[in-house]
Amino acid sequence: MDLSIIIPLFNEEESLPELSEWIERVTTEHQFSYEVIFIDDGSTDNSWNVIQNISEKNNCFKGIKFRRNYGKSAALNEGFKAALGNVIITMDADLQDSPDEIPELVRMIVEEDYDIVSGWKKKRYDNTFTKNLPSKIFNAAARWSSGIHLHDFNCGLKAYRKKVVKSIEVFGEMHRYIPVIAKGAGFKKIGEKVVEHRARKYGVTKFGWERFVNGFLDLFTIRFINRFGKKPMHFFGLYGTLAFLVGLAMIIYFIIAKFLDSEFALTNRPTFYIALTVMIIGSQLFLAGFVAELIVRNASERNMYLLEDKIGV
Repeated sequence: MDLSIIIPLFNEEESLPELSEWIERVTTEHQFSYEVIFIDDGSTDNSWNVIQNISEKNNCFKGIKFRRNYGKSAALNEGFKAALGNVIITMDADLQDSPDEIPELVRMIVEEDYDIVSGWKKKRYDNTFTKNLPSKIFNAAARWSSGIHLHDFNCGLKAYRKKVVKSIEVFGEMHRYIPVIAKGAGFKKIGEKVVEHRARKYGVTKFGWERFVNGFLDLFTIRFINRFGKKPMHFFGLYGTLAFLVGLAMIIYFIIAKFLDSEFALTNRPTFYIALTVMIIGSQLFLAGFVAELIVRNASERNMYLLEDKIGV
């Protein structure tokens, strides 16, 4: 199969018929063998019934329905596991991503040998102060931290080589950092394409200010996981050992001073208790490193989600 298109959605019943017709037209014109996997992230409207009707008309359209809302990362992770195509496209269901971009994204993966091609919504129709400006700050921080020179990490329109999505795991709210996760897994040829950003036609945005706060927190998390996820002792052990040695040196100094001067008031000095505290913190960090080495991301149920129904998957 040439192509899998993964579309996470939450309460997008109005846009789904138009989006499916548009995708069908584009894929037919370019003679792609394809599948479209709608991931209904616990919608409370009529989205799932719409997906069922679309699938009955064209069995290339498939669906996965979550029993409750888990978030975009969970939806993408399930879609990645189910995808069969050699190229995987992700896009939003709100018609702000144009299916007309699909052929060029596929070409860049197949002919230019990219592992990932990320969309760049250079001209946006979102509110400047509530979305565009925070997005610029967020993307600048992500570029600086990751070393990946993308203008729009959060763009939902992306293309992936199949081996990329089968080699990574998306959890929590890490969908913004899939290029960073992929780079950490060894996929380093990451490209970018300017894509059309369309004004929202139906419904309202599902994201608020809190996603930018969460985005920065997730950035720290993914950086830590990529660097120390398989070797947490290198982090906890290093700083734990340094803290312990600093505290120990202070204690040794006080003990020597006490031997040299019997009137030296050891327990009356705040620095004595600071030294003990630093030694205790160092020991705890060191032990945390050992525990983390035992755990080291082996939680078997981290990406288990309750599914209510499936179509063709």
